[in-house]
Amino acid sequence: MRIDAFGVEIWMNRHENHCRYNLAETCVESLTVAELLALAGKSNAILDELLPMKLTYGAIEGSQRLRDAIAELYETRGPDDVLVAHGAIGANSLVYSALVEPGDTVISIVPTYQQHVSIPESLGATVKKLPLREEQGYAVDLDELRDLTKSGAKLIAFANPNNPTGALMDRAVLEEIVRIAEGCSAWVLSDEVYRGIDQSGDGTTASVADMYPKGISIGSMSKAFSLAGLRLGWIVGDPDLLRDVSIHRDYNTISVGMVDDLLAAIALESRDAILARNRAIVRQNLAILDEWVAGQPSISWERPQGGTTALLRYGEETDSEAFCLRLLEETGVLFTPGAALGAEGTVRIGYANNTQILREGLGAVSEFLAGR
Repeated sequence: MRIDAFGVEIWMNRHENHCRYNLAETCVESLTVAELLALAGKSNAILDELLPMKLTYGAIEGSQRLRDAIAELYETRGPDDVLVAHGAIGANSLVYSALVEPGDTVISIVPTYQQHVSIPESLGATVKKLPLREEQGYAVDLDELRDLTKSGAKLIAFANPNNPTGALMDRAVLEEIVRIAEGCSAWVLSDEVYRGIDQSGDGTTASVADMYPKGISIGSMSKAFSLAGLRLGWIVGDPDLLRDVSIHRDYNTISVGMVDDLLAAIALESRDAILARNRAIVRQNLAILDEWVAGQPSISWERPQGGTTALLRYGEETDSEAFCLRLLEETGVLFTPGAALGAEGTVRIGYANNTQILREGLGAVSEFLAGR
C-alpha cells in the first residue's frame, strides 16, 4: 500500500526538538504525572493502585473502568459503544481500514488532519474535498456538501473543532450534516480530539456519535486532556462497527498499555478539574494571541472558536515553508507551514502551550516582522 508522506508529522519531527519557542504544539500544556494526580486527588494513593498491577496484556478493548469513564463524555452512548485504541491516530486508521474499500467515495472537509485524506486515498477510495474558505469564516458550505453527496458517499469525515482553523460546527450544523448523510446512507466520522475546550459556554459541543446511528466519534487523551504521552484514544460508535474494527485492531494493537489505561481512567474520572484548567489556558492564551494579531498590520486571521490552533495569513509572497524556516533560524520560533496542511500562504500556530512561551515567542515574531 502506498500512501503520501505525512506533511505535518515530518515537519514536527524535524524541528520541534530544535526550537526555542514551540508555537507549533497542538496540545494544551501537558500535565506532569504529579499534576495529574494532584488534580485527581490521588497524590498519596496512586501506589495502592499501581504496585499490585501485574504488567501483562490489558483488556483487549480497554478496561471496563476506562470505557465507563469514556462513555460519560457522551449523552447517549455506553461502554459497549467504546473501543480503546493507540491514540486518536490509531483510532482513525482503524475506522478507515474497517469501512473503506477500493471504489468507495469519501468526502473530507479540508483543511484537516492529513489522515482524513491520505488514508482513504491509499485504500483506493475517491476522496472529494469540501474546502472551508477563509472568506466564509471557515464555515462548512452545506449546499456544497449536498451536491457532493448526490452521487453517493460511503463516509463524510471532518475534525470538530477543526484543525488547523479552530472553526467549530455547532449542534445545528451537525444536525444538518447528519440529515445529508442519512440521504445517502453515509457514515459520519468526526475527529473530536479538541472537544471540551471551546471558547464559549461550557466548552463542549455536541458529538456526532450521540446524534446519528452511523455517527463515529474519535477522542483522545492528547489534546483537550493534556496527556499525549499516554498515546491513548478511542472510537465511539455502533457496536457492530466496533466488532468490524476489532478484527483490524487485533493485527496492530492487541491492547494498550495497562499503566496508560489506568492513568487515562484516573484523568477522565477527574475530567471536570482537568477541563477547567485547560479551558482557562486556551481562553487566556487566545486572548493574548488576539491582542497580538490586532497589533500586526501584516497578519490576518479568522479567530478560532475552539481547539488549540489557528491559521495566520502573513501577507507576503514567500512560500510558507521558507517563511517558517527563516523565522525558526532567526528567532527560534516554530510555526507549522500552511503548505503542510493544504493551506499555502498561511502558518498554523498552536496557542495552548505554556503562556510565558507564547508571550515571548510572539514578541520574537513581532521583531522578525518589523525587520523584514
